[in-house]
Amino acid sequence: MKILSWFLVIIGVFGLVSVRMLEDKLFYDPFLTYFHEANKNLIFPSFEWGKLVLGYLFRFILNLLFSCLIIQCLFKNKEWTAQGAILITMIFAITFPIYLYCIYSQFEIGYLFSFYMRRFVIQPLVLLLVVPLFYYRKQMLMKN
Repeated sequence: MKILSWFLVIIGVFGLVSVRMLEDKLFYDPFLTYFHEANKNLIFPSFEWGKLVLGYLFRFILNLLFSCLIIQCLFKNKEWTAQGAILITMIFAITFPIYLYCIYSQFEIGYLFSFYMRRFVIQPLVLLLVVPLFYYRKQMLMKN
């Protein structure tokens, strides 16, 4: 059973990496090249709001599913997996409207601020916080 769990963790990590590697093919995001160039003088790209929001939501759902797979297989606790999913969703629910406002204002709020808000929207950064948190929690429960 342990081998299957580790295999599923690897599948989850591979899934997250695949989302990142195939981002230009899977998702509508005209800001990919805008931020890859790292040039504030580039022309602000034209885009369609509906397709953009749906693309980000689709990407979030994929990242969330792979993140939950990783959490569940590492800790084998459905409650913790649900808590991780809720925390990831809460962070997305906070950062996504902020990022959309950054887009609406054409990054007048700041290029770097917008860049990092985008990171929280498109990357599963919260997973990097949740896994050590749950690992510590597990160690504390085993200690008691």
